[in-house]
Amino acid sequence: MSEEKNQPQYSADSIQALEGMEHVRKRPSMYIGDVGVRGLHHLVYEVVDNSIDEALAGHCDHIDVIINENNSITVKDNGRGIPVGIHKKEGISALEVVMTKIGAGGKFDKDSYKVSGGLHGVGVSCVNALSDHLHATVYREGKVWEQEYERGKAIYPVKATGDSDKNGTEVTFLPDRSIFTQVTEYNYDTLASRMRELAYLNKGITVTLTDRRETDEKGEHPTEVFHSKEGLKEFVKFLDGNRNPIITDVISVEGEKNGVPVEVAMIYNESYAENLHSYVNNINTHEGGTHLAGFRRGLTSSLKKYADASGMLDKLKFDIAGDDFREGLTAIISVKVQEPQFEGQTKTKLGNREVTSAVSQAVSEMLENYLEENPNDAKTIVQKVILAAQARHAAKKAREMVQRKTVMSIGGLPGKLSDCSEQDPAMCEVFLVEGDSAGGTAKQGRDRKFQAILPLRGKILNVEKAMSHRVFENEEIKNIFTALGVTIGTEEDSKELNLSKLRYHKVVIMCDADVDGSHIETLILTFFFRYMRELIENGHIYIATPPLYLVKKGSKKIYAWDDSERDSIVDNMKGGASIQRYKGLGEMNAEQLWDTTMNPEFRTLRQVSIDNGVEADRIFSMLMGDEVPPRREFIEKNATYANIDV
Repeated sequence: MSEEKNQPQYSADSIQALEGMEHVRKRPSMYIGDVGVRGLHHLVYEVVDNSIDEALAGHCDHIDVIINENNSITVKDNGRGIPVGIHKKEGISALEVVMTKIGAGGKFDKDSYKVSGGLHGVGVSCVNALSDHLHATVYREGKVWEQEYERGKAIYPVKATGDSDKNGTEVTFLPDRSIFTQVTEYNYDTLASRMRELAYLNKGITVTLTDRRETDEKGEHPTEVFHSKEGLKEFVKFLDGNRNPIITDVISVEGEKNGVPVEVAMIYNESYAENLHSYVNNINTHEGGTHLAGFRRGLTSSLKKYADASGMLDKLKFDIAGDDFREGLTAIISVKVQEPQFEGQTKTKLGNREVTSAVSQAVSEMLENYLEENPNDAKTIVQKVILAAQARHAAKKAREMVQRKTVMSIGGLPGKLSDCSEQDPAMCEVFLVEGDSAGGTAKQGRDRKFQAILPLRGKILNVEKAMSHRVFENEEIKNIFTALGVTIGTEEDSKELNLSKLRYHKVVIMCDADVDGSHIETLILTFFFRYMRELIENGHIYIATPPLYLVKKGSKKIYAWDDSERDSIVDNMKGGASIQRYKGLGEMNAEQLWDTTMNPEFRTLRQVSIDNGVEADRIFSMLMGDEVPPRREFIEKNATYANIDV
């Protein structure tokens, strides 16, 4: 795209280098969060963020992301191309400054970029430092410019290698395996989720993802093209595809308030869950912040004003609370802020105070117009709010019963719980075990000092399809609450989880390695995601992995966790091996269960984390909701893996 003459120029002098990059390789987690799955994928996001910033500035509308055969990544865009002229202060090409100086980039020059994405702001130089090899190609000023790097250091100066009439930047990097030792392969679905998200958040941009590691029957590589004309409106429809809407269309607004660009889209559905997702400069602020507070304020004040005026609340015997207006609501709030101030445990909570009133005003105006123009939908929403208030009132009584039971029962604990003797919660773990039989075996096999056992009878309630008071009345769920020592606020308008008396810092879901066990596992995970999400976010939830097979030959016994491992063991034993298939935990004796699944020295626990809250929300609503076709499609696609990665 050509630059207009009256616009500020994006040149070598626009690049500002803030500090060196000495510590990146030594302390990578300080810059990208960790060196596991999340950190590996974060490298891609940092490079793509540069291209998105070009798009936000109006100079780019197409981004290609390619996973290459050797697991390197290529990101191409049709932006202006990183400047290649000599940087006055550094005395080298601006491209080399961007690639080798931490914090260097046009994002810090407000004339070049009004708003930029990316959470840490470490940019492509950090990716370069953590890559074994990086190759940058810039199409700019009628030429092709190139430079290559090894572990963050330039191999040769920036040089022109040809002529070109196009503009843009292409970066190919291979993560350094001496740093990313746990995981070195990119997950296609993880990258696809983020690219889809970026396309919805930045309408009009086309993002293409290609996986060159795979080929189909026609010899073509799997490719997905993400493009959105309606932005957040389409995002909400995608996210709510497995729920039944109760109003005719998505309510949306886009505009600028007090200098803050605000985009909001929302819809009400038949579910009982509140699903709010907020973004600042394309960053998913899962801890919320001032923009979310502004949305809630605008929503509550506008709907309450309408509901009061309608007379529909006259017969209600108790007040409507803020939560009632958000039951069954799916909403996405996206703001662009020049200088975002982040707070919270993971630095994803927006602190800019001016954003609250901007979002509140935008939402109030949007809703007032919609409710006036759509009286039938307005009536439906108010009826939903009244039902939510009645259910909350019933749920409050049910919660009080749970907490009264906690106080009155012996030691405040459910009778089925076999507790441990250790008093320090950080040292304690509790196993939620499927069935009394397996629970009995686990009690015998455990280490009583720090391991507690809570058997669960059959399949717990599917909370995705239940009103909240039904959840709190469910016996198995009451037992989980009381065993963990976790409470939900008893105030009428509070759903806040109180973790101050959490009795175990490891909560391990232990189910049979079969279809029923997987279903129970998913039911429990759904419960934690909807009602105790903080436990997942704080890293307290784990899934045990019992073996599927015991392979024996003479006195030699080896456990196998999947079919390929079993086949490999059988081949190594060179004939005469017998195979025992465990259909359930109850088929193992106490010693076997301890050796394979409960002993901290040898067991494998999978920690449950939420890499993408939007995608997790969509998957849970799909797997546990009413719509069968999308669930069948998901299961058919993922049947080989038999695990849900949230």
